[in-house]
Amino acid sequence: MLDNIYRNIQKKSLRERFLLVIAILFFMFYFVLGLLIIFMDKFPLDMATEYRWAFGLLLMAYSVYRGWRLVNENRD
Repeated sequence: MLDNIYRNIQKKSLRERFLLVIAILFFMFYFVLGLLIIFMDKFPLDMATEYRWAFGLLLMAYSVYRGWRLVNENRD
């Protein structure tokens, strides 16, 4: 399975590989940002705890969606 993924990545052009790396970085960025918003004690914006949880979970759900879309897009 990993060999198939590796061959798929090698088939891509340099531009497509760069965009794949950027997509992976943004997936991780949104997920970590969601965790930070939820668990940060001294959050710089004045938000109620419920809204911070909702916003953090929304960001994490969006990152999971981006990751799922990224995996499905690279199954060629």
